[in-house]
Amino acid sequence: MTRSAFIHVQHLLGTGHALRAAAIGRALAARDISVTLATGNHLPPLLDTSGLKIVQLPPVRALDARFKTFLTPDGQEIDQEWKEARTKATLDAFRARPFDLLLTETWPFGRRPFAFEMQNLVDAARALPRPPLIVASVRDILVRKQEIWKEEEMAERALAAYDLVLVHSDPAFIRLEDSFPFTDRVAHLLRYTGFAETGSDSPQAPGDDGRDEVIVSCGGGAVGIELLKAALAARTLSRCAGDCRWRLLAGHDIDTTTLAALAGQAGDGIVVERARRDFPSLLSRARLSISQAGYNTVLDILRAGVPSVLVPFAQIKETEQQQRADALVRHGRAVAIPEKTLTPAALAQAADEAITLPRRDIAVRFGGAEAAADILAQALEARG
Repeated sequence: MTRSAFIHVQHLLGTGHALRAAAIGRALAARDISVTLATGNHLPPLLDTSGLKIVQLPPVRALDARFKTFLTPDGQEIDQEWKEARTKATLDAFRARPFDLLLTETWPFGRRPFAFEMQNLVDAARALPRPPLIVASVRDILVRKQEIWKEEEMAERALAAYDLVLVHSDPAFIRLEDSFPFTDRVAHLLRYTGFAETGSDSPQAPGDDGRDEVIVSCGGGAVGIELLKAALAARTLSRCAGDCRWRLLAGHDIDTTTLAALAGQAGDGIVVERARRDFPSLLSRARLSISQAGYNTVLDILRAGVPSVLVPFAQIKETEQQQRADALVRHGRAVAIPEKTLTPAALAQAADEAITLPRRDIAVRFGGAEAAADILAQALEARG
């Protein structure tokens, strides 16, 4: 009997949430589970969605890291009419066929502004004569809330409706309680999967691309532009890394005009180009990585064993990347500098410090997407 899964994902700034959801979807599809991936934003152009049925919900993105203003592709702020249309689209997609599994990425441990949609989706699932297995999928670190009652409400929502909570982390490296104070209440629901890699057979870099280079990346979003600008001037200031080529990779959400301006400012020994599918291969050959501390980028750094400089995204109330960077620093795998002190000189100094770190692996549990699929397949089998 073919099982079916409905995965809902909403990414707002970066693309990591969508990449992780798709990776889990592909792993489920490889286990003969039919997967529908409903996405609340446009998926990254390089994302592998093979084996998945994609449902494009009315797309929306966050204006900035305040996560207070949400815009449609034409720049209009969402209103009540949009929310009703979005909720209807989500429920129509979910009711299009019977599903054995409902997996919500982040919710109920985030995406609070989308409660109008997500609570309706979960309620609709629970109201069915035979409700599906209802599962939450969360990354290693949650963003802390200023109001403790909001975090308590997350736990209460999970307890009220969810069968499992998948945590895509290695508890020996980062535990959910490091960022979520009510972990003990939902401990019986938690299943640690290991870190979930999001690539799919990423190709080898051609020629000598990446060889002995400094790879500067800012993930898949548009929030790392200041890091790329600082890197343009940092190469000539670096004592230890100024003799090799610096390759700056711009996310696909950075517009072509900005990309062309960056390329026009690049001096000798600097290459500016779009983010590439062979990024893991580039890192494996590199002398140094310079990046933010997003989930997927850090996994690639750990895999490659490359020394790294981390500039955690920390605008407004964001704490997640700083906590992840701190973990790598504790393990002697990175040098971190605060985003607010980022200058070409500070970046060059950090590069000189980091490049002396030994190139080594950390015993971190990977394979999180595959492990998640195994956990879910076993849970579905147990339900009969």
